[in-house]
Amino acid sequence: MLAFGDSITNGGGELQWGVALQSWALWTARGLGAPYSPYAVDGATVDDVVNRQIPLFERAASPTARYSLGCLYIGTNDLRLPEFDLHHYEQLHDQALGFLRERCDHLLALTIPLDMGRPRDRVLIELTNAAIERSAAGYDAAVLDLRRFGGRGVMMPDHVHPTALGQVAIAERALALLATMGLATKVRPAELSPHETTRRGRLRGDLTYAYRHVKQDVRLLIAHGRYR
Repeated sequence: MLAFGDSITNGGGELQWGVALQSWALWTARGLGAPYSPYAVDGATVDDVVNRQIPLFERAASPTARYSLGCLYIGTNDLRLPEFDLHHYEQLHDQALGFLRERCDHLLALTIPLDMGRPRDRVLIELTNAAIERSAAGYDAAVLDLRRFGGRGVMMPDHVHPTALGQVAIAERALALLATMGLATKVRPAELSPHETTRRGRLRGDLTYAYRHVKQDVRLLIAHGRYR
């Protein structure tokens, strides 16, 4: 399995109920019982995928190497750029999927949650998701729709990065979709990430989440006032 993307696909971060924050793509590979080749990098944009990650892969991989599954989840950083160009994004997203098609038997692209980021722009996110779906259709790539993905248990207070259990949840959805394509799940990520919660722990987690949420909102309000 081969994956390109940003920090969401790269993974890493805080434990949640003792579950390590690992990439949804890594959980998916483990669920398929497949070797995993990750090239995602924190903070990456679609330009980074095409101009940095793919060339690094070409330098490291065998020219004849093929993969059962190629994954692309990119756009959360692009959307927050003041100079974001949707047409340019779609062109490079299409180019990245085209490269994966040459190397992989199956392709998986992911859309972006509509609740992503603060302040959020649902209209722009939906336009970007439509671009993702168009490029996916051109290469017969499966699309994992994450438009409605979100909430306290699966997203961090920044409304951008999934929590440890959020990464597991995305992988569970991905594996269910891949099963319809003939890629059988060998073991569910939920079975690989057993955990138990406590009332005290849930309360502490809720208070921490609320504190970080308010802290972020205050920072955004200050920034907004500064640049009005």
